[in-house]
Amino acid sequence: MSAHKIVSLLPAATEIVCALGLESSLVGRSHECDYPESIKHLPICSEANFPEGMSSADIDVKVKEILADALSVYTVKREVIKELTPDVVITQAQCEVCAVSLPEVEQALENYLDKQARIISLQPNSIDEIFNDIKSVAKVLYVEAEGEQLLEDLTERVDIIRHKLKFMERKPTVACVEWLEPMMISGNWMPELVQIAGGTPILAQAGKHSPYVSWDDIRESDPDIILLMPCGFSIERTMREINILLEQPGFAGLKAVKNNCIYIADGNQYFNRPGPRIVDSVEILAEIIHPKQFAFGYEGEGWIKFAL
Repeated sequence: MSAHKIVSLLPAATEIVCALGLESSLVGRSHECDYPESIKHLPICSEANFPEGMSSADIDVKVKEILADALSVYTVKREVIKELTPDVVITQAQCEVCAVSLPEVEQALENYLDKQARIISLQPNSIDEIFNDIKSVAKVLYVEAEGEQLLEDLTERVDIIRHKLKFMERKPTVACVEWLEPMMISGNWMPELVQIAGGTPILAQAGKHSPYVSWDDIRESDPDIILLMPCGFSIERTMREINILLEQPGFAGLKAVKNNCIYIADGNQYFNRPGPRIVDSVEILAEIIHPKQFAFGYEGEGWIKFAL
């Protein structure tokens, strides 16, 4: 049997719970949980501590200020969670900026709920760790068989890509831009996803946090492909700040620009979420890096080629 009532404070966790067939057990979600559509009616148990509509640069400054003051980027709505009386609360220890953190949840719920709730904290840095998190959540929620089946399906999809690229010698260099101002290259699981999809990741290390880079770093490495997938941004939201990239010195001289290989992907829905759709993200990368080998059907919705 599954836990009766689950509150998820992490979009990826919400997707994991639903993929395990336990959507009906979800009683609350974070303000950022928006997939699947059918969970949007659930009570919202967190809120952001900075206004919407800020630019990348302003968001970066505001987040740094909040963290420097030892405050939280998000607030847990304790009263809402108390009313929902969850058996399980799922959050993360991954990134103070991406979701409500473990210390914050523990602090908010300590001696507060009328009953003891189990707090699960996810902290993946690689695709294996994402899969292990799915396994762990399935175990805690008493649906281990469903967890095994889900992982089997996800692994099979990854293996299809690996197998098809086994003898592919061409591995284009790919710069995955996780933030535009200041510029960051995507670390954690992203370099590994790029490798699985037949590319060579640059300027970031697998399993390590996303580093800040200078424009000169990108210009000197002159990647074959530039993929913009800012954390938490839709394609449309990224397009609103595309000029940050276009106005960089020497942009027009880059190999990726000359060869029309600038892409924008939905970072919010795919790459930034360490849940089941991380495999969709590998498939998107495979379509972008090796378009002659793969067509999974994400173009136009999950990613677009930026027309210069």
